[in-house]
Amino acid sequence: MSEIEYVGSELDLFSAVHNWKSYWSSRIRPFVLGDVLEVGAGIGANTPFLDRNVDRKQWVCLEPDPQLFAQLRRNLQNAPGARSYDFVCGTLQDIEAERRFDTIVYIDVLEHIEKDADELSVASSYLRPGGRIVILSPAHQWLFTPFDAAIGHFRRYNRSMLRAISSPSLCLERLIYLDSVGLLLSLGNSLLLRQSMPTKAQLRVWDGLVIPVSRVLDRCLFNSVGKSIVGVWRLL
Repeated sequence: MSEIEYVGSELDLFSAVHNWKSYWSSRIRPFVLGDVLEVGAGIGANTPFLDRNVDRKQWVCLEPDPQLFAQLRRNLQNAPGARSYDFVCGTLQDIEAERRFDTIVYIDVLEHIEKDADELSVASSYLRPGGRIVILSPAHQWLFTPFDAAIGHFRRYNRSMLRAISSPSLCLERLIYLDSVGLLLSLGNSLLLRQSMPTKAQLRVWDGLVIPVSRVLDRCLFNSVGKSIVGVWRLL
């Protein structure tokens, strides 16, 4: 079992940003099909927003931090009307080599992995033909702040960076930015506040006021700007 201690402390804080989770999950769910492996499932705060298909055969939650893993199991096992999830404490190397999935998702996870190109290459070996890898990550290295460093980010991504780490066996199918208004707030934090952690009040304003505006403006801008990026790869 490959255990990794997570250095961040923001997961519980961000678990309450329901507008944001509803927004990005609505853009990702059309690609989350069939049997799913969720890499870095954390405390399970994102899983219910992605998993809306009760007929899905299997959903495997993979989490390398033992403490987060214990909380993950409690949260998803005790959720009302929850499906039966599979839980694995570890990394991709702890998934049986013969297992195959239709979708592998990384929600705010890939930026925590130092060798991200190698990670995608290994992940592609667990896909069925035509299967997809779907990621959501923070965007733009020039927005890197003490907050990113505090929660263990190696980088933030842009489109060219995600293209550069594509495995030869994968076709990059979708690259879009989300939260154009939040981009301005992140820029302000980067230049002025340089906080290592947002406050609950700041998150309430962002989630309650900013995200609804971004949902409209992002479409008007054709998802060309934003503080988060979505990438979708398909196995050739």
